[in-house]
Amino acid sequence: MEQDKRNLIFLALLGAALFLLANGSLAITDPVEANYTQTAKEMLLSGDWLSPRIFGNYWYDKPAFFYWELIAAFKVFGFTDFAARFFPAVFGVAGLFLTYIFARRLYDVRTALLSGVLLATSVGYWVVSKSVITDATLFVFFNAVLVFFYLAYTGRNQKLYYACYFFAGLATLTKGPIGLLLPGLVAVIFLCLRRDFAELKRLVHPAGLLVYLAVVALWYLPMYILHGADFLNTFLGVHNYLRATVSEHPMWDVWWYYSVLFFLIFFPWGFVTLPPALWRFFRERRLPRLDRDEQFLLTWALVINIFYQMMATKYTTYTIPSLLPISILAARFLRDKATLVRRMFFGEVAFLVIATLLVLVPQITAKNYSGKEVAALLTEHVREGDLVLSYGDYKVSQAYYSNLDIYKVDSKKNIEADRPDGKSWNSKNVWPYWAEEEIPKNRTIYMIVGKKREEEFRKKFRAEEWETVGVFDQCRVLRRAG
Repeated sequence: MEQDKRNLIFLALLGAALFLLANGSLAITDPVEANYTQTAKEMLLSGDWLSPRIFGNYWYDKPAFFYWELIAAFKVFGFTDFAARFFPAVFGVAGLFLTYIFARRLYDVRTALLSGVLLATSVGYWVVSKSVITDATLFVFFNAVLVFFYLAYTGRNQKLYYACYFFAGLATLTKGPIGLLLPGLVAVIFLCLRRDFAELKRLVHPAGLLVYLAVVALWYLPMYILHGADFLNTFLGVHNYLRATVSEHPMWDVWWYYSVLFFLIFFPWGFVTLPPALWRFFRERRLPRLDRDEQFLLTWALVINIFYQMMATKYTTYTIPSLLPISILAARFLRDKATLVRRMFFGEVAFLVIATLLVLVPQITAKNYSGKEVAALLTEHVREGDLVLSYGDYKVSQAYYSNLDIYKVDSKKNIEADRPDGKSWNSKNVWPYWAEEEIPKNRTIYMIVGKKREEEFRKKFRAEEWETVGVFDQCRVLRRAG
C-alpha cells in the first residue's frame, strides 16, 4: 500500500510537470480551442451556464460539461491561458491515476507504474492534456465506464454497474451519446467473444439506466425544453449523425488513417512494442494465447480504433481513449526491459519539455496559430465607432483576446451560401458577417487580410486607401480612415 502511494505521487508530479508546464504562455489556437474558450467566456459573461453560445448565437456543437470546466477555471483564475488549460491537465493526471489503479487490480505494482509512465509520456496523451479540448475529460469518464464494467463482471458485483452507468452519463455530458454507445459496444463484443450471454443480459441494468438518465437529464432535458427541435436537429443531426456519415475533412477519410496515427499518438512506445509483437506473431504463425484480462484490454483497444475508422469524419484525438488499455498491454510487453524503458523515459521527458518551451510556446505565436498578437494590436489602435473586418480565414481567437466585434467580410452572395442551414457543415460558420457591398465610407475600418488573399483584396479594394498597421506571419492589419 505504501508503494502504491509513492507511485501515485510520482505519477501526479510527472503529469503535473508535463501537462502544466508553460501553460500560462501557450496562447489559445484556432479554430477548436478558440471556439471552446469564446463559448465559455460568453456563457460566463451572460450568466447563462446552460446554453452554449458563441457570438450571441446558441451553439450546439458539444454538451456543456467541458464548458462548465472552463467557466469554473475562468471564475478562479480569470480569462487567462493558464485557466483555459487547467482542467485538461487535471483530467490528464486523473487519467494516469485511473490507468494505474486498474492495472494494479489486474496485475502488479510494477506493471501499474509502467502503464502510467507510458501513458503520461506518450505524445497523444500529452497533447490532449495540454489542449483546450474535451478529450482529456472524455478519456477519464469513457474509460471509467469500462473499468467499472470489468470490475463488476470479474467480481460478480452488480452494484458496480451503477458506477458504470454514472460515468457513462458524465461521458455523454462531455461528448454526446458516444459516451454510452461506444463503451457499451466494447462490453457487448467482449461478452459475445467470451460467450457469456448471461452476463450480457445483466449488463442491461434497469436501475443503472435510471442513474444514466438522471445524470444526462441535468443538461439535455432543460436544453430540449428551452430550445426544442432546433437543439435536437443540430446537436444530433449535424454534430453526431453528419459527423459519422459525411466527412468534414475528406482528404483524411482513408482506410489506414488510425493505423498510421497510432505510432504518432503512442510515440515513442508504439515503435518498441507493436512491430516486435507483430514479428513474433508472423514468426510463430499462430495467435498468442491470451488470458481473460488480455482479451478484454485488446478488445477495448481494437473496438475503439475500428469503430472510428468506420466513421466518415476522422480526428487525430478520437482514438485517445484506447491508450489506456494499450498502455497496460505495452507495459506487460516491456516489463522485463527495464534498461530500455529507463533510457526512453528520460529521453521522452526531455523531448516533451523541449517541445513545450522551444517549439510550442514560440511557434504558436510566431506562425499565427493564435490571434493573440493581432488582438493586442487591435486593442491598442481600435477606438469606439471603428469597424473591424476580417478578409480571409476567420480566427475566433482574435475576437476572444481583443473583446472586439470582428466581422467576416464577404460578398452578399457568398454570405448567404455560407450561413448555417442545420443540414451541413455550414452549421459551424457561426462568426458574424459583414457584406463587402455595405462597408461604410464614413467610419474608420480595420481590415485583417489573410496572406493567401492579399492579391484578391487588392483587386477588390483600392490599395492606396489603406495603410498598413501591422504585419504578421499569416496576415496583415490595414486601416482606412473614415
